[in-house]
Amino acid sequence: MSLRSILLCCLAFFMLPTVGRSDDHAFFAFDHTGIQRNVLENYLKHSATVTEFLTVDPFGIDGPYPNKEDDIRLIKNTGIKFIGRAIYRWGREHELNEPAFLENAKLLIDKVLADDPDVVFQACLFEIVTQSVNAIKIPDWAFETLNLPVENRNFDYEKMLNPQGKFVNHWRSNSSVPDISQTETKLWFVFLAGTYMDLGCEAFHLGQVALMAMNDPGWKHWHELVAKLRELAQTKTRRGWLILDAHTPHGGMVTDGKSLLDFNSFPLRIKEVVDQPQQAILEVGYLDALFGRSLGCITPSGWRCDSLPYLVEFDNFGVTRTPGQATLTSHFIWGYDEVSWLYVQEETYRQEWLKYAWHWVREHDENAFLQMPVSRVVSLGPGGRTKFRANTKSDAMPDGLNLETTIKELLLLPENQCR
Repeated sequence: MSLRSILLCCLAFFMLPTVGRSDDHAFFAFDHTGIQRNVLENYLKHSATVTEFLTVDPFGIDGPYPNKEDDIRLIKNTGIKFIGRAIYRWGREHELNEPAFLENAKLLIDKVLADDPDVVFQACLFEIVTQSVNAIKIPDWAFETLNLPVENRNFDYEKMLNPQGKFVNHWRSNSSVPDISQTETKLWFVFLAGTYMDLGCEAFHLGQVALMAMNDPGWKHWHELVAKLRELAQTKTRRGWLILDAHTPHGGMVTDGKSLLDFNSFPLRIKEVVDQPQQAILEVGYLDALFGRSLGCITPSGWRCDSLPYLVEFDNFGVTRTPGQATLTSHFIWGYDEVSWLYVQEETYRQEWLKYAWHWVREHDENAFLQMPVSRVVSLGPGGRTKFRANTKSDAMPDGLNLETTIKELLLLPENQCR
């Protein structure tokens, strides 16, 4: 880095009063007509995974989540603009009936937006339904959105499943991958999305879309659903537009040159350094990493690109039976998933590795952006599960990993500034 860049970085770092607010709202302005590339990239540059930030205890899927007030402080302090995976259900869908589940989420959104109205919250529509959906009544507006006759009934889990039995009980008994070609599945996702839009969510992660497209090889049914979600957003969101992404191992959801998604996303795919215990690197072409493979397209907002911008994130998916041992060519890093591996590292190495990853991603694909790890569930094998919390450790945040300052420094780098 040049001396001029270092001085600019230091100057930006000490301008604390401006961090967390938009001095120029044009950098983050979008409306019902779409989101332009520079604005989208400004959000991706300032994105963070803050899993279940909007889910207040006791409704957390990944266990207790205390000290949310400190996360509000962290968001303001670091200048994060895109709150990834902020709310979702992975089973336990019946809890959507609990008024406190939604009311507390709305309170948290309002608190953050009071500090910075440009912040975007992302909800998730995941590749899972359980029999718990049978407890939820279908609102009239969900039927009307899909131009279906209004019925007085609850959701029907069985109607969301693939008729040939594909991925039925995939996760566990009575916990399946929904078939996107089924009308009941579309009805469920319209309900979920509309409910989260009413809270203030303007972005949606669609999960493993290919898994749900078991009977939709040309994305026809996904096209139908996405069109309805975007139509719903015109009246249910602040700015009338949805920012959509999904896990896209094949480079995108593109048909006839047009993308269904505003951006792609995928895990980092971290590679072990087998002769240096616990150390790891990034590498183009390792396993199914997305680097250099995001497809070109015409975006939903109408602009063309040779490669759709995308996020890479520290994924979580479990732990092997031998955590701490090299697994060689697998998705695990020294027996851990990506965020769990980062969690178990020594503090200084964790900070340095995040800096390494940020610079490596920007140097190897100008269309790629690293999503900062702020909060996510960690799997520790026999030691159980806990939460990765990037916050500065304090009396208010005793589980903090002291990664907040590093995140702030990266977000303030001159090459990461808005344009």
